[in-house]
Amino acid sequence: MVCKVNCAAIEGICVCQVVVETDIGNGLPSFDMVGLLSSDTRESRERVRTALKNSGFEIPPKRITINLAPGDIRKTGTYYDVAIAISILQSLGIINADLSQMVFAGELSLDGSVVGVKGILPIVLDCIERGMSVCFVPEANIVECEGIEGIKIVPVTNLNQLVKMISTGKYNDSEPVVHKNDDGNKLYDFADIYGQSQARKAAEIAAAGMHNFLMVGEPGTGKSIIAKAMPSIMPNLTREESVEISRIHSVAGLLRDGPISTRPFRSPHHTITTAAMLGGGSNPKPGEVTLAHGGILYLDELPEFSRGVMEALRQPLEDRYVRISRTYGNFEFPTDFMLLGAMNPCRCGYYPDRNKCSCTERDVNKYIGKISGPIMDRIDLQVRVNSVSFEEINSDVKMESSQAIKERVDEAVERQRFRYRDEPFNFNSQLSSVDIKTYCHLSSKNQSLFSDIYERFGLSVRSYEKILKVARTIADLEGSDSIKEKHLMLAVSYKVMGRE
Repeated sequence: MVCKVNCAAIEGICVCQVVVETDIGNGLPSFDMVGLLSSDTRESRERVRTALKNSGFEIPPKRITINLAPGDIRKTGTYYDVAIAISILQSLGIINADLSQMVFAGELSLDGSVVGVKGILPIVLDCIERGMSVCFVPEANIVECEGIEGIKIVPVTNLNQLVKMISTGKYNDSEPVVHKNDDGNKLYDFADIYGQSQARKAAEIAAAGMHNFLMVGEPGTGKSIIAKAMPSIMPNLTREESVEISRIHSVAGLLRDGPISTRPFRSPHHTITTAAMLGGGSNPKPGEVTLAHGGILYLDELPEFSRGVMEALRQPLEDRYVRISRTYGNFEFPTDFMLLGAMNPCRCGYYPDRNKCSCTERDVNKYIGKISGPIMDRIDLQVRVNSVSFEEINSDVKMESSQAIKERVDEAVERQRFRYRDEPFNFNSQLSSVDIKTYCHLSSKNQSLFSDIYERFGLSVRSYEKILKVARTIADLEGSDSIKEKHLMLAVSYKVMGRE
């Protein structure tokens, strides 16, 4: 008799239903596994055999055939160990319970212990969609499932414990999970940043509309501090956003402290490869652009990133997803992030101050030219960060705190969510060309003004749309239903700075 046990496979960040089919019959003793398996999945055979032996279960010398169906999906990873072991025990008659509404996931150690695996959260969410009643997960992964309702999630420590729970129908209740902060580091506060009123305003606009933001300035002017303070003013996550981001981080093995409750902040080094930035590998995994989904991708010293990496960001920035193709399938990863960049105006960092800068005009142009026009065109806000004066550093005037800025950001975000309540997006930066015509109206006077600006600066269609999106966010921050001239001109000033 063929026994079937439910488990799941991870493809990119998606989950596919997998059924472990086991047949034990007479013949020469063997242990065969089929079903389009990768080399790491084939190793399950030895782990399962040894784990069963060391757990006190005797496997008779018979012909054991295991199929991981469907056979057209490539199986990778160690998710299937527990399901294979349970399927064998059911075929031997050691387990007689109905397993049709149960799902098993986890790797087996040689002594029968159940080891944690990546991607448990999306597997559990998929079980809910499939209408399963019980999901057995490694105890090491139970923290990922905090707050998940609609299915009984049972933590498992070893094979003997699991068999006992299945046989008796009595499951161990998981201990309440104490949620920790996703990020153990203290957030920087805008109250600690001296001066930089223009950059502070641009940061507020970027956070309110999730706009791409670039800072250009001399070393030590506060670009990095502003970047590190950005998470403190970012809008709160909705439950749907939290689940989606947590799903991605679970697949990447980064969900150690429970579901994500704050927007991600990723800051890769400039030596990063294209594969690490976009995602990839023989079994494609999320890259930095996907791990930053819903949050910030901070690229410090922007011109120092390789040209290949920079140009590879074009499509993720425009389409908000990246597709990776392999011979056995295509994988699509979401990349809806805010690009936050910082750079010096030249290699030495002090142009145009000729008292400090020794770079020639050719050197400056070569350095700036490392960032191509198409990439600059995709950046909504471009700000010059100037040196802070001694008077500003020693001033008794208190700078506005992150909390005060965030209150305005939250109000602007609520306006956007209400306005786009019937749309598949939440932020102004996500408006398409068609949506811009619907939600970014200009008066005839402002249209005439914008027409002159468009011709004077030789703007592209993309720059035209970026300016309107930013103007819409500025209006939202001021509580205005319409885009006024001052909103439009401020948006223009932030966009054309890069041309200067």
